[in-house]
Amino acid sequence: MPYPSIANLNFIWVYINDSVASMVCAAFLLCVACCGHEAEGASKPNVVIVLIDDMGWGDFSCFGNSYAKTPNIDQIARQGIRFEQFYVNAPICSPSRCALITGQYPQRWNIHSFLNNRGDNRRRNCHNWLDPSAFTLSRKLQQNGYATGHFGKWHLGGQRDVDNAPEITEYGFDQSLTNFEGMGPKLLPLTQKPGNSAPGRIWEDAQRLGGPVTWMQRSQITDGFVQTAIEFAKNARARNQPFYINLWPDDVHSPFWPPIENWPVVDGKSSKRAMYSAVLENMDRQLGKLFDFLSSDPEIVGNTILIICSDNGPEENAGSAGPFRGGKTSLYEGGIRSPLIVWSPGLTVPNRSGTFETESVFAAIDLAPTLLQICGIDSTNVDFDGQSVARVLLGKESRSRDAPLFWRRPPDRKTYAQDSLELLPDLAVRQGRWKLLCNYDGSETQLYDMQDDRSETRNLAESTNITQEFEQEITRLRGALIAWHRAMPADFGPELGQTAIERVQKAKESSRKR
Repeated sequence: MPYPSIANLNFIWVYINDSVASMVCAAFLLCVACCGHEAEGASKPNVVIVLIDDMGWGDFSCFGNSYAKTPNIDQIARQGIRFEQFYVNAPICSPSRCALITGQYPQRWNIHSFLNNRGDNRRRNCHNWLDPSAFTLSRKLQQNGYATGHFGKWHLGGQRDVDNAPEITEYGFDQSLTNFEGMGPKLLPLTQKPGNSAPGRIWEDAQRLGGPVTWMQRSQITDGFVQTAIEFAKNARARNQPFYINLWPDDVHSPFWPPIENWPVVDGKSSKRAMYSAVLENMDRQLGKLFDFLSSDPEIVGNTILIICSDNGPEENAGSAGPFRGGKTSLYEGGIRSPLIVWSPGLTVPNRSGTFETESVFAAIDLAPTLLQICGIDSTNVDFDGQSVARVLLGKESRSRDAPLFWRRPPDRKTYAQDSLELLPDLAVRQGRWKLLCNYDGSETQLYDMQDDRSETRNLAESTNITQEFEQEITRLRGALIAWHRAMPADFGPELGQTAIERVQKAKESSRKR
């Protein structure tokens, strides 16, 4: 079925539950919002970031998903603001996470792709972990009196055979609980399919990365992170201390393990999309406990900012990128555009609740300086690549960041997969209405008008009657993009890309001969 237009996405508010409970909740939140707005300078608001692994722009039902329902996230969206043009700074997990917590391009820290074993990291010229001397949002908040906790996937050091990485707490967290890709206490998954008499285990080797280790059903691990986060917040509240919480679930990253009672089976089979939808809905149910906790306390409602987004686009044939081209690992919109929901009834402009902001262009690197400004913490001495968009996040204005956004593909992802024959662009830049993609040397240029062609279907650089305006934009954007690329620490993308190009050429020649 056709994907709904941006205008039609406002249909979401039509099905708001009109029960007495919902009306009471709405009235309560409106009261808090009105009172909170008058005192929006309240010091040190709580901050919660829910960063979901491998989820597409179109996977929430409030962003148009018709395959799965996410009622708890939708409820938060009804009380908050959705943003259509929010980006992450890499189409794959580790560099995307690095950008969010540092406010800097991940290439500055040699986090070029997902962190793997030592040999593969060397092959791509990636560091084994994020340098603990890097600025982090968590450390800055910790230094300013916040209780700081990380609960969920980390993947910024401590994975596979990299067993001497810094503990997560060395990055400015008072407490951490992670999965198989991080140092320190962790939850590891038991797996069970319908018909199995006993659960199995995956990622057992992660026990070498520190403990204590708790084994629990894969379909319940997000609940384990949520319960720990809630207790952490309660303890901070008991000490009259503001809290900063990362809740970073990995449910919708393959392999997918939905609850046995919700295991999708059609004609004796389970499709990848059906399995993905089942774990997405189960994740929503588990996150609902966190949202209920945050929204049940007037003091938390009046002085908390909750951010929900994804780290990169969806895996092929699993999640949905909505109307956008591409997915995970690609610099097309489907790989780097993320859904964003901001809930902060006591801080946002009251009449913006439930709205869909479609104009402002900004990215994950902007979140750290933005949140620090909202929290009243000076960060003028930090060399951010990001820019504060605090007024945008709180619904006070629509405005894009001033500087362009730049991307470089993961060095090992010249194609979507090892058997793919589509060669992907190496670099991308977005500024204003324009998005340009090209190779490292500026060849194979693509230019898209994101106001009229957000699905990237019409390459204006290939137009037979290209205008002077387009020629100037191509020259300007391509020059800025290549200059940025050359200023960043190098990875082994050119070498690995050439290997992929030769493989594709060989495969195409072989196909022509058949």
